[in-house]
Amino acid sequence: MPHDIERYLNVRSAYGPSFSPDDDRVAFLMDTTGVPQVWTVAEPGGWPEQRTFFDERVTFVSWSPEREEFAFGMDEGGNERQQLFRYDVPTGEITNLTGSLDAKHRWGGWSHDGERFAFAANRRDESVFDVYVQARDATGEDAELVAEGDGWLTLGGWSPDDSRLLVTEAYSNFDQDVAVLDVETGETTELTPHESTVRFQSAEWGPEGEHVYLVSDRESDTLDLWCVAVETGEFSLAVEDPDWEIDGVAVDDESGRIAYSTNVDGYTELTVGDLVDSGTIEGATTPDLPEGVSGGVAFDSDGERFAVTVTRRGDPANVYVVDADTGATERWTRAATAGIPRDSFVEPELVHYPTFDGREIPALFSLPETDTGHGETPVIVDIHGGPESQRRPSFSAVTQYFLANGYAVFEPNVRGSAGYGKAYGHLDDVEKRMDSVADVEAAVEWLHDHPAVDPDRIVAMGGSYGGFMVLAAMTEYPDLWAAGIDIVGIANFVTFLENTGEWRRELREAEYGSLEDDREFLESISPLNTIGDIRAPLFVLHGENDPRVPVSEAHQLVEAASEHVPVRELVFEDEGHGFTKLQNRIRAYESIVEFLAEHVDEPA
Repeated sequence: MPHDIERYLNVRSAYGPSFSPDDDRVAFLMDTTGVPQVWTVAEPGGWPEQRTFFDERVTFVSWSPEREEFAFGMDEGGNERQQLFRYDVPTGEITNLTGSLDAKHRWGGWSHDGERFAFAANRRDESVFDVYVQARDATGEDAELVAEGDGWLTLGGWSPDDSRLLVTEAYSNFDQDVAVLDVETGETTELTPHESTVRFQSAEWGPEGEHVYLVSDRESDTLDLWCVAVETGEFSLAVEDPDWEIDGVAVDDESGRIAYSTNVDGYTELTVGDLVDSGTIEGATTPDLPEGVSGGVAFDSDGERFAVTVTRRGDPANVYVVDADTGATERWTRAATAGIPRDSFVEPELVHYPTFDGREIPALFSLPETDTGHGETPVIVDIHGGPESQRRPSFSAVTQYFLANGYAVFEPNVRGSAGYGKAYGHLDDVEKRMDSVADVEAAVEWLHDHPAVDPDRIVAMGGSYGGFMVLAAMTEYPDLWAAGIDIVGIANFVTFLENTGEWRRELREAEYGSLEDDREFLESISPLNTIGDIRAPLFVLHGENDPRVPVSEAHQLVEAASEHVPVRELVFEDEGHGFTKLQNRIRAYESIVEFLAEHVDEPA
């Protein structure tokens, strides 16, 4: 008999590692208590020690390079107004470093001597982020405003001599700039001048601070690894892949070690090598890591090893440590699977299906062990958010629960998804938005032809932008669906843009269209305005504190849809854009299971 949803939601994940100054321990996040907290472990497979004990989620941990202390972030009730804290390891004392509860704070890293840290925050103006530097033992009032920003800023760390910071400004998910900020003078030097849209991401300082390494599609459709000279702005190509995107890079500026990841149809290929001069990498090796998704590389103090998070559909996220010379790996954490055998977890099949314009759309398709191949299996079409995101073969407790209970799960990466180049990513921009919804319709056509699938029991499910896709698919193609599940989704693009956080509006308008220029079009594609076409039962779930897609989107949708179909609404008062607290997740997915049992489980 399958385990209940509570058991599956008690499967744990360990991720986000950071080495201690003496390299004898790794700090990481793990959700054993129901929300992510900071833990440390001293050896591979050792017994971990819990360090923080909050009811709210911890969002990152970063160990000081010199002291027995680490920084961590935490918001309240999912409101994303992250505050920064310092934890003293010998005493367990915790200090709130920021204290500006109405502002978002983005960690920018420790200086190499551990005396200062940097962050970006929207304290001055909710719609823009500024750069701050603060002494490790100072309070939020003593933070130094180093540079005023005019948009969405994130920091990429300190130069080797601690005199400069890397600053990335995002105009959209496919358009960024990287600059060098002089901490003393506040002057910035632009490294990436360009026209039209170009991605410049994952910027890292090279040895001596003379070069910056980053990934960019400045001369290709996909992301390549580039080296740019700070003094001259000259670019040199370090690594290119004509087929796939190099989506991340990490550099140890002291040893010259570099690690970069390639996204191969959703699966990560990690490469490690040595920088011998600007843009040249020697001794490249491929670590012996499990096939799946890996990231979050954190080098130790001498660059001889690095910690990395690895997850795959058949195993939850865990921290591995890699020998940078040999590629040998050791698994340091053992996130528990709540007594569910790992060999019961189903790995997906990577498929490609045709859509209306002849393109092949990639997708992950998982069939339950109970499938007979005789058209009896219901399917959940699970659509990712973003929209510039990608469904990858990482572990999902909810997916495994559905599979254990006889549901197939189909996860399409429709046009506009990340990971397949900028041309593919732009195929759903503004006036082309509904083409991505047509890709969902094509997915259902493909499923209808599959011998395992019951075509009368296909469910649409998605969160955030994926929630919009659910609603749009149900109104555009109403006869395809047995039910729909909208989690923190967009019902009306106009009201969403009017009410989303000030810091997000301009960035989102670059993707969806602007209120000033595209209001009529945005109204025309908003599912709320065609909700009368819906035919299937609908379940709407949301967080009261959601700063991205306000809960008003859920309320107006439920009110309108209730006139046409059975609708259920569930709102969590202490959650934001998604559900992080274990008890809330249990309640949410127990409710989804009940909804499916009522409307879908029995064949028509």
